[in-house]
Amino acid sequence: MKVNIGITEKNRQAVATELNKLLADEHILYNKTRNYHWSIEGPSFMEFHKLYEQQYTLLAEVIDEIAERIRTIGHFAEGRLKELIKLASLDEPEAPTKQSEQIANLESDHETIIIRLRKLIKEFDEDYKDVGSADFITGLLKTHEKMAWMLRSYLR
Repeated sequence: MKVNIGITEKNRQAVATELNKLLADEHILYNKTRNYHWSIEGPSFMEFHKLYEQQYTLLAEVIDEIAERIRTIGHFAEGRLKELIKLASLDEPEAPTKQSEQIANLESDHETIIIRLRKLIKEFDEDYKDVGSADFITGLLKTHEKMAWMLRSYLR
Protein backbone atom coordinates (compact mmCIF):
# COMPACT_ATOMS: atom_id res chain seq x y z
CA MET A 1 0.00 0.00 0.00
CA LYS A 2 1.37 3.38 -0.99
CA VAL A 3 1.52 5.93 1.81
CA ASN A 4 1.41 9.63 0.94
CA ILE A 5 1.47 11.61 4.19
CA GLY A 6 4.07 14.24 3.35
CA ILE A 7 7.07 12.32 4.71
CA THR A 8 9.56 10.65 2.40
CA GLU A 9 9.80 6.86 2.38
CA LYS A 10 13.42 7.11 3.58
CA ASN A 11 12.35 9.20 6.58
CA ARG A 12 9.35 6.99 7.36
CA GLN A 13 11.65 3.95 7.27
CA ALA A 14 14.10 5.62 9.66
CA VAL A 15 11.29 6.51 12.06
CA ALA A 16 9.82 2.99 11.84
CA THR A 17 13.23 1.51 12.62
CA GLU A 18 13.56 3.65 15.74
CA LEU A 19 9.98 2.94 16.78
CA ASN A 20 10.61 -0.80 16.44
CA LYS A 21 13.63 -0.48 18.75
CA LEU A 22 11.43 1.40 21.20
CA LEU A 23 8.77 -1.28 20.82
CA ALA A 24 11.37 -3.90 21.75
CA ASP A 25 12.36 -2.03 24.90
CA GLU A 26 8.72 -1.59 25.88
CA HIS A 27 8.25 -5.37 25.55
CA ILE A 28 11.25 -6.02 27.81
CA LEU A 29 9.95 -3.52 30.39
CA TYR A 30 6.44 -5.00 30.16
CA ASN A 31 7.73 -8.54 30.70
CA LYS A 32 9.98 -7.48 33.55
CA THR A 33 7.12 -5.62 35.27
CA ARG A 34 4.80 -8.60 34.77
CA ASN A 35 7.43 -10.96 36.17
CA TYR A 36 7.89 -8.75 39.23
CA HIS A 37 4.11 -8.76 39.68
CA TRP A 38 4.25 -12.53 39.88
CA SER A 39 7.33 -12.78 42.09
CA ILE A 40 6.94 -9.94 44.60
CA GLU A 41 7.35 -10.90 48.25
CA GLY A 42 7.39 -8.90 51.43
CA PRO A 43 5.33 -6.86 53.84
CA SER A 44 3.78 -4.68 51.14
CA PHE A 45 3.00 -7.55 48.79
CA MET A 46 -0.51 -6.47 47.81
CA GLU A 47 0.43 -2.83 47.29
CA PHE A 48 3.27 -3.73 44.91
CA HIS A 49 1.29 -6.50 43.27
CA LYS A 50 -1.37 -3.91 42.35
CA LEU A 51 1.20 -1.24 41.38
CA TYR A 52 2.94 -3.61 38.97
CA GLU A 53 -0.40 -4.68 37.51
CA GLN A 54 -1.32 -1.04 36.85
CA GLN A 55 2.03 -0.43 35.22
CA TYR A 56 2.14 -3.52 33.00
CA THR A 57 -1.44 -2.83 31.91
CA LEU A 58 -0.41 0.67 30.86
CA LEU A 59 2.71 -0.70 29.14
CA ALA A 60 0.53 -3.12 27.15
CA GLU A 61 -1.42 -0.11 25.85
CA VAL A 62 1.84 1.69 25.02
CA ILE A 63 3.06 -1.35 23.07
CA ASP A 64 -0.13 -1.42 21.04
CA GLU A 65 0.02 2.32 20.35
CA ILE A 66 3.64 2.11 19.15
CA ALA A 67 2.84 -0.80 16.84
CA GLU A 68 -0.13 1.12 15.44
CA ARG A 69 2.01 4.22 14.91
CA ILE A 70 4.48 2.13 12.91
CA ARG A 71 1.60 0.85 10.77
CA THR A 72 0.22 4.40 10.42
CA ILE A 73 3.43 5.54 8.75
CA GLY A 74 3.36 2.59 6.36
CA HIS A 75 5.61 -0.03 7.92
CA PHE A 76 5.29 -3.23 9.89
CA ALA A 77 5.77 -3.53 13.63
CA GLU A 78 8.08 -6.27 14.83
CA GLY A 79 6.18 -8.86 16.82
CA ARG A 80 8.53 -11.85 16.93
CA LEU A 81 10.09 -12.27 20.36
CA LYS A 82 13.48 -13.39 19.06
CA GLU A 83 13.69 -10.26 16.89
CA LEU A 84 12.46 -7.98 19.68
CA ILE A 85 15.21 -9.28 21.95
CA LYS A 86 17.79 -8.46 19.26
CA LEU A 87 16.42 -4.92 18.87
CA ALA A 88 16.13 -4.14 22.59
CA SER A 89 18.68 -2.10 24.50
CA LEU A 90 17.22 -3.00 27.91
CA ASP A 91 18.21 -6.30 29.44
CA GLU A 92 16.40 -8.80 31.58
CA PRO A 93 18.46 -9.82 34.61
CA GLU A 94 17.39 -12.48 37.07
CA ALA A 95 14.17 -11.40 38.77
CA PRO A 96 14.93 -10.14 42.26
CA THR A 97 12.26 -10.70 44.90
CA LYS A 98 13.35 -7.78 47.09
CA GLN A 99 10.97 -4.88 46.57
CA SER A 100 13.68 -2.21 46.60
CA GLU A 101 15.69 -4.00 43.90
CA GLN A 102 12.64 -4.47 41.71
CA ILE A 103 11.60 -0.84 42.05
CA ALA A 104 15.12 0.46 41.37
CA ASN A 105 15.46 -1.77 38.32
CA LEU A 106 12.13 -0.67 36.83
CA GLU A 107 12.80 2.99 37.60
CA SER A 108 16.17 2.76 35.85
CA ASP A 109 14.57 1.21 32.76
CA HIS A 110 11.94 3.94 32.60
CA GLU A 111 14.66 6.57 32.90
CA THR A 112 16.63 4.91 30.08
CA ILE A 113 13.53 5.05 27.87
CA ILE A 114 12.84 8.67 28.90
CA ILE A 115 16.33 9.77 27.87
CA ARG A 116 15.95 7.97 24.55
CA LEU A 117 12.53 9.50 23.91
CA ARG A 118 13.88 13.01 24.46
CA LYS A 119 16.51 12.34 21.78
CA LEU A 120 13.98 10.82 19.39
CA ILE A 121 11.55 13.76 19.70
CA LYS A 122 14.17 16.06 18.23
CA GLU A 123 15.30 13.55 15.59
CA PHE A 124 11.79 12.75 14.40
CA ASP A 125 10.87 16.42 14.12
CA GLU A 126 14.09 17.95 12.80
CA ASP A 127 15.89 15.13 10.97
CA TYR A 128 12.96 13.12 9.60
CA LYS A 129 10.31 15.87 9.29
CA ASP A 130 7.77 13.70 11.12
CA VAL A 131 6.07 15.99 13.62
CA GLY A 132 3.29 13.43 14.14
CA SER A 133 5.70 10.79 15.44
CA ALA A 134 7.53 13.44 17.49
CA ASP A 135 4.22 14.41 19.08
CA PHE A 136 3.31 10.76 19.60
CA ILE A 137 6.47 9.99 21.52
CA THR A 138 6.14 13.20 23.51
CA GLY A 139 3.00 11.59 24.92
CA LEU A 140 4.96 8.43 25.66
CA LEU A 141 7.60 10.53 27.40
CA LYS A 142 4.97 11.91 29.77
CA THR A 143 3.67 8.40 30.46
CA HIS A 144 7.12 7.08 31.32
CA GLU A 145 7.96 10.13 33.42
CA LYS A 146 4.86 9.54 35.53
CA MET A 147 5.54 5.82 35.89
CA ALA A 148 9.15 6.50 36.91
CA TRP A 149 8.01 9.11 39.44
CA MET A 150 5.59 6.63 41.02
CA LEU A 151 8.35 4.03 41.31
CA ARG A 152 10.90 6.58 42.52
CA SER A 153 8.59 7.67 45.32
CA TYR A 154 9.10 4.28 46.94
CA LEU A 155 12.88 4.61 46.92
CA ARG A 156 13.26 7.94 48.69
